[in-house]
Amino acid sequence: MIAFSTPRFLRVVWFSALYDLVLAAPFATPWTFELNRAQLSALNQALGGPVLPAFGVVQTLFVLLMGSIVGVWSVLRLRGPTVLFGRYDGVGRLLFSLWMAWAWSQGGLPVLLLFLLPELAWAVVQLWPVRAR
Repeated sequence: MIAFSTPRFLRVVWFSALYDLVLAAPFATPWTFELNRAQLSALNQALGGPVLPAFGVVQTLFVLLMGSIVGVWSVLRLRGPTVLFGRYDGVGRLLFSLWMAWAWSQGGLPVLLLFLLPELAWAVVQLWPVRAR
């Protein structure tokens, strides 16, 4: 099996962190989340799904917590990518993918595939073997 060199793998970890920061930023404040939720709802409808429901305070809180922690985790990996951080991120992405796939299987959320497929790809790449130095 072909393995990544360590420098190349660290670039993957860095770019995955940048991807996460861009994707998670709209979920980090109540104002940006509500704008983003409306756009995701419209996109879900365009893909054949229903309008996404409005979120209450508790649901919004959990979204904001997720957006905030993903943002902090992203900055950590941007400032100092390591093989270990890449491995942890790969496992985390498998968990995120599992729960997105579960939600998608419940029906009516085709927009989730736009998040699920890149998430799985990042997981595979970050769990790929790395050559010893």
